Amino acid sequence: MPLFLALMSVSVVNVAVPAIERGLGATAADLQWVLSGYTLTYGVVLVAAGRAGDLWGRKPLFLAGILVYVIGSLLSGLAANALMLNASRLLMGCGAGLFNPQIIGVIQSSFTGRARGRAYGFFGTVIGLGVAVGPPAGGALLGVAGDDWGWRWLFLMNVPLGLAALVMGLLWLHPPTQTSADLVPRGLKYLDPVGMTLLAAATVCLMLPFILTDALWLLAVAVVLVIAWWAWEVRVRRTAVQTGVYPMVDPALFRRPSFSLGTLQVTVYMAAMPAAFAVVAMFAQDGLGLSPFLAGVSTLGSALMVVSLSAWIGARVDRFGPWFVFAGGVLAVVSALLLILAFARVTDGSWPFWTVALILLPQGVSQALIMTSTQVLMMDDVAPREAGAAGGVSQTIQRIGTSTGIAAVTGVYFVTAAGMRDASAREASGAAAVDALWVVLVCWCVVLAVGAADLARRGVQRRRERRTA
Repeated sequence: MPLFLALMSVSVVNVAVPAIERGLGATAADLQWVLSGYTLTYGVVLVAAGRAGDLWGRKPLFLAGILVYVIGSLLSGLAANALMLNASRLLMGCGAGLFNPQIIGVIQSSFTGRARGRAYGFFGTVIGLGVAVGPPAGGALLGVAGDDWGWRWLFLMNVPLGLAALVMGLLWLHPPTQTSADLVPRGLKYLDPVGMTLLAAATVCLMLPFILTDALWLLAVAVVLVIAWWAWEVRVRRTAVQTGVYPMVDPALFRRPSFSLGTLQVTVYMAAMPAAFAVVAMFAQDGLGLSPFLAGVSTLGSALMVVSLSAWIGARVDRFGPWFVFAGGVLAVVSALLLILAFARVTDGSWPFWTVALILLPQGVSQALIMTSTQVLMMDDVAPREAGAAGGVSQTIQRIGTSTGIAAVTGVYFVTAAGMRDASAREASGAAAVDALWVVLVCWCVVLAVGAADLARRGVQRRRERRTA
């Protein structure tokens, strides 16, 4: 349930932006923070929270994260102005960042083999539900409660659901049994506070330029901070035996092909997927004049494909995982090409808009194949004691990729639309959507290429193992 709420909080707000603007008198800068501030603090907290869960136990961090999230949701729903709303959204992001890596850590430490695949399949199902329910639920609440209270209930509904999750976590979530080999020092210094601070600062500097367009110079600062963080983690790893302090993120993690390639695939895929949905919503509303609810419903079929297939795929990842990722890449590329064609045809009136919704169905299948499979494959070589930090690293990189992708794809959309002032809204939005989808296509071609390379790598590895057996 908390994972569902965290993901729904990303998608549900998109349809409420006009109502928030009218209700609070929010400026364009305020609205940018409403959309992106949550993701910023979410990404900053993830790795440190994952490592803290590895060291101090996942249940306390999980419950604390839910509580912070509920308080942030309550304050967001009662916000008197845009500043209070944005501060509360930042608090919500901190809460989600605290509990989310604990979910991956629990799965990694509690399940093995096919059972782990099924658990990650259910994880993918919840992701699909969160994405699916957000836009239509937001549109429905706005329609029922009106502009004044509709957007507030988008946040307030998290309070009873979050409290229910808190009670269930208290009753049902038990810490795993530890052996003497699993016991590690638990003082604050063992959390690697210097590495945590450097990585948090680097994450902020990487993500802020995609929220504040006049802060591009922070990208250079981010590069310096990432290099400093990496050098520090290498140093901590070398002196770990003498000091007893281990790095928050072991640099050796990135030398494991399964983790590095899986993280790359899911990051590049997620850089384009939410952006593609945003383009569909903007085209439907700006170009065709559809309501926010209908724009949200157009992507519902894709999300339902994720929900219906993730568990089945998860149960078979141990046998067909790399092939699932490759097949998902093929479907993603095909669906992007068909979407480009569909936007052109819908714009000139030869196809109805709902052909776009139909084409999103194979995209949903590709999402189920890629997201479920990579979650399992990239954690194959990760020890349970590293699971929280590894999951936090992967998800932080994904959040940065998503922010970058949304900025790039929607940037192309707005630039193209602005350059067609003499065209009708339908024509300008259609041309903008086509141009933006070319960026999506490039991203998904990269996912396909990496999937093919991973298949080849695993084939070579199997042949070597046979020769040495």
